[in-house]
Amino acid sequence: MSRVQDALDRAGTAGFTISSEPPAGPLLAVLSAAVPPGGRILEIGTGTGVGLAWLVEGLGGRTDVEVRSVEHDPRLGRLAAEADWPENVTLHEGDVLDLLDTLGTFDLIFADAEGGKWHGLDRTIAALAPGGHLLVDDMATAHEQTARVRDTLLTHPGLTAVELACGTGLILATRNRQRAGVDGSP
Repeated sequence: MSRVQDALDRAGTAGFTISSEPPAGPLLAVLSAAVPPGGRILEIGTGTGVGLAWLVEGLGGRTDVEVRSVEHDPRLGRLAAEADWPENVTLHEGDVLDLLDTLGTFDLIFADAEGGKWHGLDRTIAALAPGGHLLVDDMATAHEQTARVRDTLLTHPGLTAVELACGTGLILATRNRQRAGVDGSP
């Protein structure tokens, strides 16, 4: 948990007040713990690294899972890069919508920034592997895009989703697997 505390300390020093907080952080740890061997995780919106620290915490030292995190703000990206991340963690600086098509698919995506959540949500959903999970936060905010995001996630034919009325409001969605075979085979 020291990695989480270090990221919280960086956020405090930087005056960054919108880091992942309970219950989102511990939920991220639970979801990352369930990523299969050789799996991939994407965080959209690194901030100072609090959510990323929770994701790494959930992996419990596993390095067989590739973790990527994208931050648009160069100042925050530099702060997050100050941390001692495991070798399986890669930080990207830039607009996720410019990078998303080059990053591949993921077993877990945490959409915590405007790009990929308020804008380009369809591309974030497309980046989910079958059976992959998408966690979106800040759904209890009065942002003009919240209703559209909520409606998209809760009614999308390729997703099974639930709204969690806790913290800043969370929606957890899973991309449906093909139903052809029980084990996923055709």
